[in-house]
Amino acid sequence: MTAPAQAVRIRLSDFTSVPMRAFHATWIAFFLCFFAWFAIAPLMPYVRDELHLTKSQIALANVAAVGVTILARLLIGRLVDQFGPRRTYAGLLFLSSIPVMSIGLAQTYGQFLIFRLLIGVVGASFVLTQAHTSSMFAPNVVGTANAAAAGWGNFGGGVTQMTMPLVIAGVMALGIHEGAWRYAMVLPGVLLIGAGFFYLRTTQDTPAGNYPEARPVGVGAKGSFLAAAKDPRVFLLALAYGACFGVELTVNNNAALYFHDRFGLEPGQAAFIAGIHGAMNLFARALGGIAADRTGIAYGLRGRVVFLSTLLAIEGIALVAFAGSGGLAGAITWLVVFSLFVEMGCGATYAVVPMINRNAVGSVSGIVGAGGNVGAVCFGLLFGGSLAAHEVFLAMGGTALVAGLFCLLIRFSDAQETATRAEIAASLGARDASDAALAPSAAAE
Repeated sequence: MTAPAQAVRIRLSDFTSVPMRAFHATWIAFFLCFFAWFAIAPLMPYVRDELHLTKSQIALANVAAVGVTILARLLIGRLVDQFGPRRTYAGLLFLSSIPVMSIGLAQTYGQFLIFRLLIGVVGASFVLTQAHTSSMFAPNVVGTANAAAAGWGNFGGGVTQMTMPLVIAGVMALGIHEGAWRYAMVLPGVLLIGAGFFYLRTTQDTPAGNYPEARPVGVGAKGSFLAAAKDPRVFLLALAYGACFGVELTVNNNAALYFHDRFGLEPGQAAFIAGIHGAMNLFARALGGIAADRTGIAYGLRGRVVFLSTLLAIEGIALVAFAGSGGLAGAITWLVVFSLFVEMGCGATYAVVPMINRNAVGSVSGIVGAGGNVGAVCFGLLFGGSLAAHEVFLAMGGTALVAGLFCLLIRFSDAQETATRAEIAASLGARDASDAALAPSAAAE
């Protein structure tokens, strides 16, 4: 049965209940993590000129930033099951601030590459975000909660594309022109430190309290990670996530340079257009989670899977169209379309993840999340190879189509379907009872 203390509804104006405090804290922290993770991307035209970087060196640095996150997400998934999200998240925020601010000290490509690699560890924050919201919300809204928290966090990837050029302009306005990007990178590092203290102060691990006392029975038990790793459904979801979140990371890293080089735009203009992709997380990922939850209520766990498969297929078609766009207007139009389905696919994936293994949500989240970064590494390597950028986008579209087909192999037992339907029915009943209890007081007002 669903734990009574789990929230059965998302009330955005609620900043006092334990689940909603966790919800707001997770998306704010993740927003700042994403902001810091990709803060250097819109500044790359300046970094490239100052450090004399080649195309392959830029691609390798981008791959490093998302590649190390594979290992970090696997490790964090295990740690969150063992120690809880509160302390683990705060620790990650504090540690990640160091390379974010220190990248400005890089004088050679080798030094820049090392800092870019270390910054990638902050991407493990996604696993913490998903594990924390999964523990706070009931099955009828868990997909929505996961998608909204992650989507508003991913929105930081769009905001950083639009904001960091303004930050560097502000630094230049102070009279600092040479190496202005170095000073600009101090801001995201300071924000991470503030987020760490904020997280410790405002959240707890579960509705019932903090680990280890309030750790749910079975969660973090010996063998939970191994159980997740042995489940083929986890790796099918990892493939799906590689085809949507892997695309998202790759676009965040390369879109500004793509529009700058292909259409001759100024760095600020190119970064603003590239920011559209990440900015759509303000609603698109949440939309995917909401639609997946409603599909799940109507058609069960299988319905969630079919919905995810459909999103990936449409994403693939839109990416192919984007790759073939020779004009700026067409490229922007298809950027908006494929971004919508990329981010809805991310949300729909994590509407399925909590249903796989309730005793190893952190481990499942970590493995699937790592799959997103595996996709980003593969696509990033293609950008550093002999293929033209539009050919890489074409390859990403084909990958999304294939991943959509493989998703259809994900199955749930009759027992799982029945148990989940019972949990959802109980959650909906609790929600309706809560609404009925609030109705008289609302009428009195």
